[in-house]
Amino acid sequence: MATCVPVRDMKDTAKFSETVRNADGPVTVTKNGRDEFVVMTSDAYEGIKQELARMKLYDIVFQAERELAEGKYSDYDTFSRELREKYGL
Repeated sequence: MATCVPVRDMKDTAKFSETVRNADGPVTVTKNGRDEFVVMTSDAYEGIKQELARMKLYDIVFQAERELAEGKYSDYDTFSRELREKYGL
């Protein structure tokens, strides 16, 4: 069940902090009946950041696999030679 509280509930910081810690997920804070912002624990936020990083990594791996299947790759010797030529090394 989503947790939603009015912004005035944030005045009692100890109670609001407990609400966030005990919620099953992020807590939506409303102002004048509209969503104003979302609050979550630091652990939940770190989990979201790690999942996003994992998704980005998977995208990179899947792109590399597609390029490999399409023959869009160079062997190490060709790749390193092209880099040295490009950067004058």
